[in-house]
Amino acid sequence: MTTDAHDLLPALAARVRETAHARTPACPCGAATLADRPDATVVRHADTVAKAHAADADPAELSLRVAAAARLPGVLLPPLAPAPVDLHGRLVTYWPYGTPVDPEDPDAAPWEAAATLLARLHRTPAPAALPPMRGPAKAALATARLRDTAPGHPATAPVLAAWAALPAWARGEAAMPGPAALCHGDLHLGQLIRHPAPDGPWLLIDVDDLGTGVPAWDLARPAAWYACGLLPPEEWRRFLTAYRAAGGPAVPAEGDPWPALDVPARALTAQSAARAVSKAALDGRALDEVERSLVDACARMASVRPADPRG
Repeated sequence: MTTDAHDLLPALAARVRETAHARTPACPCGAATLADRPDATVVRHADTVAKAHAADADPAELSLRVAAAARLPGVLLPPLAPAPVDLHGRLVTYWPYGTPVDPEDPDAAPWEAAATLLARLHRTPAPAALPPMRGPAKAALATARLRDTAPGHPATAPVLAAWAALPAWARGEAAMPGPAALCHGDLHLGQLIRHPAPDGPWLLIDVDDLGTGVPAWDLARPAAWYACGLLPPEEWRRFLTAYRAAGGPAVPAEGDPWPALDVPARALTAQSAARAVSKAALDGRALDEVERSLVDACARMASVRPADPRG
């Protein structure tokens, strides 16, 4: 069955309403579309959330990722159903609702909670047969899209040069070096919620990229923001200190963390810059200040060979 975008959203809303009513017969009905993109359509009804995953999501791999979340309830938000179900050709999973990070209150960003959860995740033995985390593959998709959408944009060349300088594993072209850890694969503050809502403990959400790989990848986005001047040094120190205090294995317990973080941070910078340039080109507008800082970082990166102690 092929996916019809016009049919998917109302069908998903109906399914999540049924699931919410089955969980809570006296349901305080209230519905909202939380996201409606090609890679994810997310609908909430009261305290239940349904997510339609990307059309090309692999059923076996997604099932393994959902099962892994169910086994780590103190780290990952546990699913409401043990496996995805098909709806209009899209795989759908069901989750309890949690309170997200408030983007309007950056001072309350839960950096310590994010770091502690990552450390716990990275120290957990990966379930058997769990696929590789999808971080490098997603970064490769972003740069491929840049080539297709903005080949003549003046910012494209420095982004692609920075990308080409990375080792093959960071570009998704070779196996990731070991020892492999259980990784989230796409860590940012939008991947944390409080459950039970509204003020339960913080948990990680979104298992689409969960898998085995280089744990430093999960620290790479805040590291990249810090290196680009987009994350204040104090917030970066809070994050890194909490990760080390929780025994996270991605970086040494003391000393300079950057040899372990350099390659993943460069990859996330190139990915973010590629997305920014693609979006600006499609919108027909100039790069904003944040987007320009990402491109400028890529230009600097291309002139200095990355440090990669992992190979």
